[in-house]
Amino acid sequence: MHIRNDMHPQNDLHLWNDPQQPTESRVQALLAELSLAEKIGQLGSFWPTPRQAGQIAGDVAPMESGLSAGVTWDDATRDGLGHLTRNWGTEPVSVADGLAHLRDYQRQVIERSRLGIPAIAHEECLTGFTAYGATVYPAAIAWGATFDPDLIERMAHAIGADLAAVGVHQGLSPLLDVVRDYRWGRVEETTGEDPYLVGTLGAAYVRGLQEAGVHATLKHFAGYSASRAGRNHAPVPMGPREFEDVMLYPFELAVREGGARSVMNSYSDIDGVPAASSRDLLTGVLRERWGFDGVVVSDYWAVTFLETMHRVAGGPAEAAALAVSAGLDVELPNTGTYARLAEAVEAGLLDEATIDTAVARVLRQKIDLGLLDPGFDPATVGTERDLDSAANRQLAREVAERSIVLLANDGVLPLADGTSVALIGPCADEARTFMGCYSFPNHVLGRYPDLGLGIRVDSLRDALTERFGDAVTHALGAPVLEADRSGFDAAVALASAADVAVLAVGDLAGLFGQGTSGEGCDAEDLRLPGVQGELVEAVLATGTPVVLVVVSGRPYALGDHADRCAAVVQAFMPGEEGGAALADVLTGVVDPSGRLPVGIPATVGGQPGTYLAPPLGWFSEGVSNLDPRPLYPFGFGLGYAQLSLGEAELDRTEVPVDGELTVSVPVTNTGERTATEVVQVYLHDDVAEVTRPIIALIGYARVTLEPGESACVRFRVHADRTSFTGTDLRRIVEPGAMSLRVGTSSRDIVSDLPFTLTGERRVVGEGRVLTTPWTLERR
Repeated sequence: MHIRNDMHPQNDLHLWNDPQQPTESRVQALLAELSLAEKIGQLGSFWPTPRQAGQIAGDVAPMESGLSAGVTWDDATRDGLGHLTRNWGTEPVSVADGLAHLRDYQRQVIERSRLGIPAIAHEECLTGFTAYGATVYPAAIAWGATFDPDLIERMAHAIGADLAAVGVHQGLSPLLDVVRDYRWGRVEETTGEDPYLVGTLGAAYVRGLQEAGVHATLKHFAGYSASRAGRNHAPVPMGPREFEDVMLYPFELAVREGGARSVMNSYSDIDGVPAASSRDLLTGVLRERWGFDGVVVSDYWAVTFLETMHRVAGGPAEAAALAVSAGLDVELPNTGTYARLAEAVEAGLLDEATIDTAVARVLRQKIDLGLLDPGFDPATVGTERDLDSAANRQLAREVAERSIVLLANDGVLPLADGTSVALIGPCADEARTFMGCYSFPNHVLGRYPDLGLGIRVDSLRDALTERFGDAVTHALGAPVLEADRSGFDAAVALASAADVAVLAVGDLAGLFGQGTSGEGCDAEDLRLPGVQGELVEAVLATGTPVVLVVVSGRPYALGDHADRCAAVVQAFMPGEEGGAALADVLTGVVDPSGRLPVGIPATVGGQPGTYLAPPLGWFSEGVSNLDPRPLYPFGFGLGYAQLSLGEAELDRTEVPVDGELTVSVPVTNTGERTATEVVQVYLHDDVAEVTRPIIALIGYARVTLEPGESACVRFRVHADRTSFTGTDLRRIVEPGAMSLRVGTSSRDIVSDLPFTLTGERRVVGEGRVLTTPWTLERR
């Protein structure tokens, strides 16, 4: 069947271009037409170098400068191309110029492809579309603090709509790594230390992005965040049980319930096996167990790292063969090692059928995205778009407001009208501290100092001055990182003369050691960076009430300071609307409703772990002199008005190992203003065949009630939610005594509800119940 089509070189509508044909028929028809070289082209990519190259220094990906050298557009596109890498996110371009570049690239890809196959355009989108002039939403760790999947889904849909509008097909988010060590630089890119929180928010992000027409990419699969000593790319010394129950769960949830269409490998090796060459992980777990039928893309240069860093391959052809055989379909960001796949076939390192399997997945994705339909015209890719619309900014404001966590308050907050405020600290008047490592201003614009931020970002000083006018005085005090104490005296003088000192300390995100948080910006310990801790002590010594505001990508140890502060506020990189959101919280316009997605440590060095620990991983009196318990626990947060939780009830106390129970939690607002609480349900297993966490979050509900309003939250808990990996490495539900603990944090438990699972030890097959649904009945 041939239909005229002037947009393809052959002017024919082949079977693979016919949207009326079944997808698999189209895939197989096109695959049969491709030569080996053309197949390999579909597994490759190209990253255009900045058109302003010459005076630009610094990488935006690990070892970018060296590994990009020698890769040419002509070589990459000679036999077709799988992906176009970061047309928008590599340098500052206007929407019009970006569209012109993308259209030209796609035109050339199609013209150079014998069968007219376009490329998939991908971009980063972890704090919003990483592009010049695009909205910078709060960092992912702030999403975790919202405990609000519906809000994160709405945010992701807005991000996806912007991406789709300008011709982008795939977004490299969300990150589903579970925090295991707060020193790791990429904590800011995670949504927290609990797999259920990470998984539910990650799945919500996937749904939002993909409903807007952009394929989400789960990363980093898997184990990346558990690197030894919190060092980027370090080995992951983790056993299969912890790996299965903690690290894999969020990915499974995002695949099975989020419907994710793409996955990116982790850089790390797990117990000696690099994720990029692990067939057990990329094929056995992901495809054979979970039924994932999308595309696996490499983290940037991860295939090359099999040879140069992990040293599990003797050369590039062997590295390419290992990766493709494992189930890694597309090499990003450039076709480097995969250019040697033909050599690998010739050498007998893999057969062409293995390549066919990977290529079929790429072609299937291109068909799903409409790239092989007759209506695809590179000349009309994308449209003009305001990437920082008023609607975007309002949504960024809402996420920021819901993410700010009030940790302590002696009544000084909200700040009263007429209060004189000494605003001090490196995060008080530096808008970049509000934005994550993968925000365009921090990720790229640091190399273009004359361009500013590309968007309006008001600092906390701007926002508080708007509310208090001349009653706000300001002093830097100290920079984020440098050991410069020259500003201490001015800060102390201002604090001494004010009613309240608002002291804003924390992070400035960067890359590979150029910041205090972000990729490759790992911490030796958990003290505030630079001399900021000394600044806090100097201001506290004035006797003026201090409101400590921590703007950071990781939790810092506050045990030396917090008990002498009048209030403590944690803001996890709240994005472009962070200044206004913080000011609204400090002045009481907004009731703080964020909850901690990570604990706040008490001491700087003794607690790199998280709340998700077995008995010997927690405080053990007489066993160790180190107390790992946090100053403020996972799930904790205060408000100016708080909901009260009544005594929770179970609908039954004996449940079959394949059964279900319901826990009902009464909630009441007895205050005089609207209030929000995150009702949290934790599981405690009395006795198990392997060591279990003392408690683990299995359900949560963000509930907002008006003054005087009451409601009942009901959680449906299936026995599958108690399952774990047993001694035989099979997932089981084990009969016996356990309890559900209901409260407002992992420490603040209101109800302890014992129940018994009855029956025989049950092996849980694939497709288990992964979530704990809840309903709210208002009274």
